[in-house]
Amino acid sequence: MDEQNRPVSDDPSPAAEVGDRHAQFLALFLASEKEVFRYISALVPSVVDAQDLVQQTALALWRKFDSYDSRQPFTPWACRFALLEVKEFLRRSRNWQALLEGDLADELVRRRESLTADLDRRLAFLAGCLDKLPNHQRAVVEGYYYERHSVESLATRTGRTVEAIYKSLQRIRQTLLECVTVSLQQAESQA
Repeated sequence: MDEQNRPVSDDPSPAAEVGDRHAQFLALFLASEKEVFRYISALVPSVVDAQDLVQQTALALWRKFDSYDSRQPFTPWACRFALLEVKEFLRRSRNWQALLEGDLADELVRRRESLTADLDRRLAFLAGCLDKLPNHQRAVVEGYYYERHSVESLATRTGRTVEAIYKSLQRIRQTLLECVTVSLQQAESQA
């Protein structure tokens, strides 16, 4: 095959290598992004701040991606970077300075890590419970929690009042809590 007809994937040029690394990074990061967001959300009170910190973490990860050992799981590596970003954010934020005193952020991380297995089980049961919701309830949950629409926006989209959406979310959360609790009890009784 002559040089002009060679497939791009065989291109040994630095640009092709960067493109391959970029694609590898994106695949790994996108697969871990929700877990990184949950990790950060447990450490900072604001969803907006957590979203910003996920973006800052992604940038830090990309800058250090050449040092990533692909034999190791990506998510724990990413969460270590996230913790550094959170600590830096807390240092900069006067409102949350108290979290740094007495190593409270480190204690939150230790507690979260000790609860990871239980959290993963609960999340698996939650996914099953979400699947059991009627379509209209699931649409409200997905709109509010996953797509991050405001209650006002959901009310407009569904033709319902803001109060009705709030009440619906409250009932759905209670239903999901009960479903997860029952699922956990059933799993423990079968173990």
